Amino acid sequence: MKIAIFGSTGTIGKAILEEALRRGHEVTAVVRDPGKLTAGREGLQVRTGDILMPDSISAAVKDCDVVISAYGPRFGEESQLSEATRSLIEGVRNGGVRRLIAVGGAGGLEAAPGMKLMETPEFPEEILPLARAHEDAYHIYRDSDIVWTVLSPAAIIEPGKRTGQFRIGMNQLVVDERDQSRISVEDYAVAMLDEAEDPQFVQARFTVAY
Repeated sequence: MKIAIFGSTGTIGKAILEEALRRGHEVTAVVRDPGKLTAGREGLQVRTGDILMPDSISAAVKDCDVVISAYGPRFGEESQLSEATRSLIEGVRNGGVRRLIAVGGAGGLEAAPGMKLMETPEFPEEILPLARAHEDAYHIYRDSDIVWTVLSPAAIIEPGKRTGQFRIGMNQLVVDERDQSRISVEDYAVAMLDEAEDPQFVQARFTVAY
């Protein structure tokens, strides 16, 4: 499978890239600065592209089967996520790619009946702008005319081990017996590639946690 990845230099994007290469896919990393990635690796090519420019996206993803976006805005520029989402949708559509899978946020998941995680008292105030931006992006995908999937992480996602073992949910936060919601970046990447290879959540948001 030919997979184009945006945001491949970030923590989550790197894990997704590595998981895709591990599975033998042909990966195109679309970056603004090609110097941030090591060229010449088997199965990997690096293309220059700007996620805020639809024409640039269309050119970069040409001939790919699926586009994965792990794009995350810088602190203080969270509103740019909506612009990037609209740009991605237009660029992917015009580039003739069949599917777009995006990294979402956990803040929009339901933590209690009628209450989103980002509405709970313990949700960190400093990441509220990013949580709201991810929820806005999710609604942009929902209203679009492309084939999309959004994968939201657990409440806590951090580097760890690749186990390949996790639980899957839809719009509700997945918690363990201690009422904790966690996933490693590596297992999140496993779930992302599982969905790319065997679509189960087309036109839907889903989440993974231990």
